[in-house]
Amino acid sequence: MKLSIELKCPSSAKWLDAVMADFDTFLQDHANCERKASAMAMSFVAKFPDRLAILPKLIETAVEELEHFQQVYTIMAERGVRLPHEIEQDAYVNNLLKTCRSGRTERFLDRLLLASIVECRGAERFRMVYEALPPGDLKDFYHRLWASEAKHGNLFVELALQYFDEAVVYARLEQMAIEEARVLQQLPIRAALH
Repeated sequence: MKLSIELKCPSSAKWLDAVMADFDTFLQDHANCERKASAMAMSFVAKFPDRLAILPKLIETAVEELEHFQQVYTIMAERGVRLPHEIEQDAYVNNLLKTCRSGRTERFLDRLLLASIVECRGAERFRMVYEALPPGDLKDFYHRLWASEAKHGNLFVELALQYFDEAVVYARLEQMAIEEARVLQQLPIRAALH
């Protein structure tokens, strides 16, 4: 049984060029994404406290994402980069949220699968950043993040399989992955994770 998805389109070299040309801006966005990822995991805990089988993993993920935020913040501080005053809206995630169905059970499944897709895209992009960076601490950091994001991509599918039939999970995951590729290809290129 596979626990992750194959992304339907690769991130572009132009995206990587934008990130490498303005890495400090990328770090600011990356820090914001880690804060939002931690909050997202905790939102599952708050909205679905009856889903006891998955609560420990969600709490663990929320803590891990917050640790990633702390690590990115440390890198930013060393470079003299400040946190932005506001967390910008993420057009990528907001467009993907529009694909989530509205029924409580359907939305639960879709939000788990959306989290998987976002984490898989993050893993792909962290790998690209890691491969582009020169040897050193920053490269090592993004190598570790790549592995962590890939693990999280698998985790959210695993959590979905605790409550939904495998055929239902993978059929919906396929639909959402196709939509994710469409959303990604319509976004402007910028020095941001999404």
